[in-house]
Amino acid sequence: MTLSPLDLAVILAYVAFVAVLGGVLGGKQKDAGDYFLADHAIPWWAACFSVVATETSALTVISVPATAYTGDLWMLQLAAGYLVGRIAISVFLLPRYFRGEIATAYVLLERRFGNGTRRLASLVFLVTRVLADAVRIFATAIPLAVIARIPVWQSIVAIGLFTLLYSYYGGLRAVVWVDVAQMFIYIVGGIAVLWVLVGLVPGGWEGITAAAGDADKLRIVHLDGGFAKGNWLLTGLVGGAFLTMASHGADHLIVQRLLASPSLRDARRALIGSGILVFLQFALFLVIGAGLWVFYGGRAFAQPDAVFPTFAVEHLPPGVAGLVVAAILAAAMSSSLNALAAVSVHDLYVPRTGRRDDAHLLKVGKRFTLGWGVVMIAVSLTFQLLAAGTPLVVIALQIASFTYGGLLGGFLLGLVSRRADGRDALTGMGIAIAAMASLWALQQFSAIPRVVDTLWFALLGSAITVGVGMLSARLRGGPAVGEPSPGGA
Repeated sequence: MTLSPLDLAVILAYVAFVAVLGGVLGGKQKDAGDYFLADHAIPWWAACFSVVATETSALTVISVPATAYTGDLWMLQLAAGYLVGRIAISVFLLPRYFRGEIATAYVLLERRFGNGTRRLASLVFLVTRVLADAVRIFATAIPLAVIARIPVWQSIVAIGLFTLLYSYYGGLRAVVWVDVAQMFIYIVGGIAVLWVLVGLVPGGWEGITAAAGDADKLRIVHLDGGFAKGNWLLTGLVGGAFLTMASHGADHLIVQRLLASPSLRDARRALIGSGILVFLQFALFLVIGAGLWVFYGGRAFAQPDAVFPTFAVEHLPPGVAGLVVAAILAAAMSSSLNALAAVSVHDLYVPRTGRRDDAHLLKVGKRFTLGWGVVMIAVSLTFQLLAAGTPLVVIALQIASFTYGGLLGGFLLGLVSRRADGRDALTGMGIAIAAMASLWALQQFSAIPRVVDTLWFALLGSAITVGVGMLSARLRGGPAVGEPSPGGA
């Protein structure tokens, strides 16, 4: 696979735009609040686009079409569950985030359970996010290295350095606006692929829908199955809803974007709007996958994920192929570095040192951004030394599935129990994460047959956290704790 000079020019123009945008917005931060929360001045629609770009990785852009290519449109059930989860967050969690001044998502846990619970949640977030994002950079670097004909390590370093550049100089404001541009790039790239695909398939759109419909590739709802099936209707609606409640309600990577909104109303509009956009985005890339199945006549590929990039390079006109590769690159460059730095500063550094002056925290925050960027690149390079299916790579790719439940469960325990305290929360979260990690490992490495899909893990982990926490509180006895009055930081 090769790219034309025009394609390479498009890719380089996009990378240059990201670097310039980060430089233009850099140096404008007046304090740590501005660097980490953009002074609460991000418009709701920009926060909405940023949320979508943040949860969309290059694996999504490549793998969602592959899912329809090898199956059907069942993932729209999951997208519907994502929307349900966002509505629940908007009702139950978001109002608490906008009580007083909150620097990170885990301040809520400290208010309710004490600093120990906040510290545990922060550490879980840091480890989860570094491993998950590092493996995504590594996975994206592989096809980009093949297309650009450069070593994988150079592709990893290039992605990591450009992401670090705009994150370090521009803070969250640059991250959000680059996210907006990135979302535009990969949506336009997807539409371009569909447009060209419709022109190449005999009969155009009608030819695609007729052939895909005859092969049952346009099926959405799956009433058959069970807890072990990812394409079961309830797995998508219920499991997907709880997964989103965890990823968008208890993960600071997303919560940070919402906290940057001017008000609770704006944050709700951003979050629910993102659910609608994700549904439409899934529909676009799934339809592309079904269309590719028609175009290739159901031809088997060595790796299903190769279908989308292969078509982009071999059949798109010059310039458009570069746009699609830039879209894949854009999905990989949505930065978590600012969120990692924010949690490091506010949840770990400030409680340990007592330093709260904004000028100092701004300097420390940039240092943490730089440090986490180096760590992310180093971990990604480490994955290059391993085979794609080795346990460490697999764990990094799916680590959020068995940590999210414990995080969400801590928040839910604070909502449903007035008696549980910090010891109960720590016990529940610890047991939940250990239990879900054990179940995941047993299923992943064939020690037991698959009994439950990983999409259910957030619900199971949350239930274990709440159940163990409430049982611990009851056995321990003592008065009801309640929820302290909002305040603090």
